[in-house]
Amino acid sequence: MSTTTSLIEPAEVQVGTLFRFATAGSVDDGKSTLVGRLLHDSKAILADTLAAVTRTSADRGFGGENGSTQKIDLALLTDGLRAEREQGITIDVAYRYFATDRRSFILADCPGHIQYTKNTVTGASTADAVVVLIDARKGVLEQTRRHLSVLRLLRVPNVLVAVNKIDLVDFSEEIFRTIEADVQDVAADIGLSGVLVVPVSALEGDNVVDRSAHTPWYTGATLLDILETLPTTDELERGLEPFRFPVQLVIRPQGALAPDLANADDAGASFRDYRAYAGQVASGGVTVGDEITVLPSGRKASVVGIDFAGRSLETAVAPQSVSLRLSEEIDIARGDVIAATGTFGEVSQDVYAELCWLSTKPLREGSKVLIKHGSKTVQGLIRAVTGKLDLESFGYAAASGLELNDIGTAQIRLASPLPVETYALHRRTGAFLVIDPQDGNTLAAGLVRDHPGDHEDERYNI
Repeated sequence: MSTTTSLIEPAEVQVGTLFRFATAGSVDDGKSTLVGRLLHDSKAILADTLAAVTRTSADRGFGGENGSTQKIDLALLTDGLRAEREQGITIDVAYRYFATDRRSFILADCPGHIQYTKNTVTGASTADAVVVLIDARKGVLEQTRRHLSVLRLLRVPNVLVAVNKIDLVDFSEEIFRTIEADVQDVAADIGLSGVLVVPVSALEGDNVVDRSAHTPWYTGATLLDILETLPTTDELERGLEPFRFPVQLVIRPQGALAPDLANADDAGASFRDYRAYAGQVASGGVTVGDEITVLPSGRKASVVGIDFAGRSLETAVAPQSVSLRLSEEIDIARGDVIAATGTFGEVSQDVYAELCWLSTKPLREGSKVLIKHGSKTVQGLIRAVTGKLDLESFGYAAASGLELNDIGTAQIRLASPLPVETYALHRRTGAFLVIDPQDGNTLAAGLVRDHPGDHEDERYNI
């Protein structure tokens, strides 16, 4: 199986665009070292940070008389917690920021231990791409399957698999092709398409930033080249998803000057009541004059003004943060959603969802929870747990509850209707959080499904 890449042309990448990506993988697959290599080889490390890491690395024998040829421990560039440095593992999600000539990056280095799978959900939930690492000596493991399943659930638009430590198997093409085939088989089983597989050595730098002379059989791009040319989530979804605008704040200063009159010569005589609704465009775009519907009330109006930083716009698109002025005086509160008219079905108090359970407190039928959707939180009741994902068969088994790191399906009854949509079609408005009403801790990440179904024989498909 040959490795191919589906990249947009370099000329299409807007210089300076922000790209979010995360790393995932099993324990000791070299995630932190890979991140360190990206930072180091892209010259994104401050001199004092590099000096401190070099001193600590020397204390550990790097570049010393013990035979180590590596000058610094690259993992120290991301493992910031004392426990992480002492144990040589990643515990929490570490965020790093760097830039190249072509793009700015926010990188989330996620832990690999199974008990920290919830951290992977956190890091991947807002990512434009996720790099899953596999140790070339071990191949595809259960944790690899778990992470790929989570990425399929979260609809991460770009998934890359880095077969790391390729130097420890003598840069074997046969081993790489076997792992590549296994990855594509798993991806096909769970319905994950477009996975790119790259052979790398994070420790030595092969195919991370610079192309390796040790892998002449690999003709694809380096990892950084791929990350620099992949489209962002907003670029992929622009024009595909309808307009959605969760309201975060109602703006109504009494006697304020409307922004469209701010520069008028006779503005002093034009003060009037001003009402606008502020938030971030979650998907799609809106233009002055468009017809909209407010959810869940169903009231309709048209957009008469779009305000941004004290000036008026004709159009706003995701992910811009703006305020909207409407033609009708409608009772709109924080948590309501303004949507393009005719693009939303019916609101409901019954939600069928896929849950990534993130808490040590188990989920049981009949549990009372809080459901946070966008900027609105309502009470909910777990009416039924309808299935749990088997990571070996990728089918569903009957279940009455979920434990930490389980992925399953449930039916939830809401105290009041929410404008939720199927996650498979609407990534932002189809997601929610399940919160413990007692202590406020997050229990699960929820993804809305079309219907509950009977999952005993169902293949993995949201």
